[in-house]
Amino acid sequence: MLIRCVTILATFLVVLLAASASAGEGARLAFTPGENGEYRFDTGVLRGALQPGGKAQGLASVVHVPSGTRLDQGAGIFSYYRVLATNKRYGAMAWDWPSASKLLPDGAVEVSRPAAPDRPFELIAVYRWAGPATLDLETTVKACEDLDDFEVFLASYFHEALPSPYVYVAADPDAEGKPGFMLAVKSRGDWQMFPRDDVVLRMIRDGRWGKEPYPVNWVVMPQMAAPLCLRRSADRSLAVVVMSPATDCFAIATPYEGETHYSLYPSLFGRDIPAGQTVRARARFAVTTETSNRDILTLYQDYIRERTAR
Repeated sequence: MLIRCVTILATFLVVLLAASASAGEGARLAFTPGENGEYRFDTGVLRGALQPGGKAQGLASVVHVPSGTRLDQGAGIFSYYRVLATNKRYGAMAWDWPSASKLLPDGAVEVSRPAAPDRPFELIAVYRWAGPATLDLETTVKACEDLDDFEVFLASYFHEALPSPYVYVAADPDAEGKPGFMLAVKSRGDWQMFPRDDVVLRMIRDGRWGKEPYPVNWVVMPQMAAPLCLRRSADRSLAVVVMSPATDCFAIATPYEGETHYSLYPSLFGRDIPAGQTVRARARFAVTTETSNRDILTLYQDYIRERTAR
């Protein structure tokens, strides 16, 4: 009888400790209010801030805790940069637009940018932790008038510790035309764009990228096999990965390896949005120490299965 009571008590303690650990991890996978309108996070793997100093930018001062590696620079990770339509650019940088933010009950943060006379749409972002090293971003656009070939150019600026950008392409010229992760090298151009298919080239070339400030003449690269890209550290011990469902992202852009922006740019939407319609696009940012091509592809496959199961 005594042995049975001890066994039951031990089982109860194990369950209680597991529940406590789970609750503790859940609490970590949340933003908390900080000073000056920013939101702090410490997942145990990543530490930093969202909206540094209340500015409507993405993740900043991001540190990979196990290695002590700084991951971001400049305007941060998952910042809204250019918003475009057919031969049109709305303002300069979306991170400069007026915005309001709030903490949601599950620990996510919503950042909304209202419509304006020169911006006939509302742009809403929700940043939500999906794991200790995984952040999901949902972008919602509410159109006030017809938007032709609408595009949100999402920007992530990484630290120089992550110099090497790769995009998952359908036919890698460096691998006998097989699908694979293609390294963006300087010999192919300073600014490289990997489209989903030939159809989206008309958007890339319709004049939107000639608008000031900082017009860009993209070098069109092989088509992506999926909206999946990454930057690796020089010793390949760490990688940052940006991904999106194929329906939500129509191109990925990057400068060449070692170029000092150290950036990755998925182009979201790429479609007409009729007045009164609300549409959404999703993207994920992940950090991993399992950096082989197979590991990165598995991350993406798991992401798509997870999205499909919802």
